[in-house]
Amino acid sequence: MAKTVCKILGVVSILIGVIGLFAHDLLGMHMTLAHNLFHLLTGGLALYYGFTGTNEAAHIFSWIIGAIYLLVGVLGFITPGLIERILRVNSSVMSVSLMPENIVHLLIGAIFLIAGVLSEPQPVAPTAAKPG
Repeated sequence: MAKTVCKILGVVSILIGVIGLFAHDLLGMHMTLAHNLFHLLTGGLALYYGFTGTNEAAHIFSWIIGAIYLLVGVLGFITPGLIERILRVNSSVMSVSLMPENIVHLLIGAIFLIAGVLSEPQPVAPTAAKPG
């Protein structure tokens, strides 16, 4: 499941990053260069693990990137000024206007974490040794 989620969210993240380069106010979100680069980077990594990584690697990536996105989403609600500085949003933008970003980051984080939990790597059964 983690590989499938990596493929899907990888494509979505790449699209968000590319579109954000041209539409800086995408659906009420403030798509700065730093924000777009982050989505392009995470999307590229997700596609890598989704298409060429092992199940275990995709599982670990899903846990890590899910935790990062979830943390960014939570911090966006708790300390919006910090997220504004990280995303390099103009100081004239009101903190409450980052609500769409916070919700999207929480959703992406939750989906990656759920994929990581549901795709726990199974222990490999020992194979019987062939008589020599």
